[in-house]
Amino acid sequence: MNQHSSTWVENLHGVAHMGGGDIYIGLGPHPHETRKPARRKVAEDQLLWLQRVLVAPRNMGEARATLAETGTVILEGAPGSGRTSAAQILLREYRGDSGAFHELLPDEEDELPLGDPALVGAGDRLLLDLSTADITRWSKAQADLSALREVVREQRAHLVVVMPQGSALDSGLLRFRVTIGQPDGMHVFRRHLRMHGLPYEQYMQPDAIVDEFLPGRPMREIADFADLVRRARESAPPNEGFTQWCAAARRARNDRRKEVAELVAGLHEPSQRALLISVALLHEAHADVIHHATKLLLDPQPADPRLFEGKDLAQRLSEISADTGPDGHVRFAELDHDAAVRAHFWDHMPDLRARLGTWALSVVELNDPHMTQAVRDGLVARLANQYLRTGRPEGVAALAEDWSCVPTSRAALEAAVQALTTGLNDPAHGRSFRTWLYHWCAYRRLRGEFAQVLVRVCADVLAASHPDQALLRLYYLARRERGSSLALDALHELAASTARLLRRLLDRLAQSSPTQPDLTIFLHVCDPARLTDSSATTRTLVEEKSVQRSLTTCWHAVLAELPQAVWQPRAERWFHWAADDTGHLGELLLDLLVDAAERCEERRGEAFAALYAVARAAERTAPGGPARAVETTDLLLHKISVAQGLGPAAPSSSTRGDRP
Repeated sequence: MNQHSSTWVENLHGVAHMGGGDIYIGLGPHPHETRKPARRKVAEDQLLWLQRVLVAPRNMGEARATLAETGTVILEGAPGSGRTSAAQILLREYRGDSGAFHELLPDEEDELPLGDPALVGAGDRLLLDLSTADITRWSKAQADLSALREVVREQRAHLVVVMPQGSALDSGLLRFRVTIGQPDGMHVFRRHLRMHGLPYEQYMQPDAIVDEFLPGRPMREIADFADLVRRARESAPPNEGFTQWCAAARRARNDRRKEVAELVAGLHEPSQRALLISVALLHEAHADVIHHATKLLLDPQPADPRLFEGKDLAQRLSEISADTGPDGHVRFAELDHDAAVRAHFWDHMPDLRARLGTWALSVVELNDPHMTQAVRDGLVARLANQYLRTGRPEGVAALAEDWSCVPTSRAALEAAVQALTTGLNDPAHGRSFRTWLYHWCAYRRLRGEFAQVLVRVCADVLAASHPDQALLRLYYLARRERGSSLALDALHELAASTARLLRRLLDRLAQSSPTQPDLTIFLHVCDPARLTDSSATTRTLVEEKSVQRSLTTCWHAVLAELPQAVWQPRAERWFHWAADDTGHLGELLLDLLVDAAERCEERRGEAFAALYAVARAAERTAPGGPARAVETTDLLLHKISVAQGLGPAAPSSSTRGDRP
């Protein structure tokens, strides 16, 4: 919890959800505008799609039965057998009113060890993917699995572990192991096509290309090939059928390096090459966007006045094997030709890379009606994927930081969010981006508007699968926040989503001596309604001893260190809630406040007096009316008297009266 002494966050503004799109987050100037966690919805939609297209691998039924009986299953299988997808679907089948899905990452920074009970909440669905772990990491995980499994059982949670293929398994864990077998490739291929909406009579016909491609392929490659067939169908003329779609999909998978190299070599004018890379990075964008983007790549200055000289756009597109469709959008003639062009320019013109980053920012800020959010995100994702494809994830991180610097725009901030999202979702480099997020949030001085980009990425991207990591990163941002409550509000929303996360945040806030930023966070998140909520569990948070210790520690620091005007609104809410017919829970809220004041030692009299004065003030605004509020104040006064040794341990009959 030690913080770097020279870090802070500057120039924060707000966030707004941009409407009906599934994956787009708008960052605007209004910090208090209501937003929806769009990207968490995307994560759920992706799991739903996976459930629809998954063909159960062999022994899926055994895995399901083992998980149902014991709460734990350990999946083993060859790479490409669908073991990770099967793990996710097994957990999704237990999606209910309580608990949340999250992936365990015990060896990453600031993560709890597998044996820590705080990892597991009631009804949680936990994925521990160790399919690529080495012997050391796998052995360490096995040593903690028994403790983790016991907590999972106590919390009625569910745990799926994906183990490395061929690794040894401790004898005590053997009964949880199920070996997953790869399903039939043709069945998988046809299931995907059916879910993509292809006609049954088309995809059920035999095809030599399909018969040659499928045997021995990993599930991911089969899914990708089915998607290529789907896209080939969408771009094909009406007279073509399944055979032609499959042929186009196979051509798209071929190595086109030589073909593209010959095309580029034949384009001698800079304008031709600029158009080619613009179409590749903005594939299927409107022709107007392609035109403006090409001009920006060649020269950011205003257009030459000689407007009618040279070739028109249609002629120039034909020279690079592209054309404009009836909808005005530009496409290459061959499926996935754009990917081959992007790879060629990136690999063989390294001096172009830095220019493309600056150019992409200019393009996303274009004021054109055809420059939609989907086009912007597509451009950023394609550019980011070139860095990731060639093992340069730090380039994506640098782009996100640079695009967030002042002066900047909403479109630029959205582009920064998309760049980091692409990195986080990359299987090979996601861990690096999670580590960078940690250091940015906890230690780095953040330039420009980068802080609000990090808030959105943590709250709406990272939180979807790694809520613990998102919670702690938002906590670090909130501690350093000045002039805004963006990170604080996002932290509150995430912590309130599950009892486990709120418990963990309160524990973090109570560690050592809470600082003033910690107390600001505490007052924001210590909602008595959430602490006394019993809708998803038989035991409320406020009844847990560990939570009581955290609450008492933090309230003591609040009473001892903050002016009454700062904490009075939150204390009044506690008194209102205590008066609202909550029975023993209401008394427990009062006990915690009295215990906190009693710790103030030589200032405890002053603290007791302040609490009593606030309780009296709360009577005037009590939602349930003044009568019950007065009873609550009387009960508080009795507890204060007992704490000071001035009254009997049992309250008088008038205190609380005969409440209905």
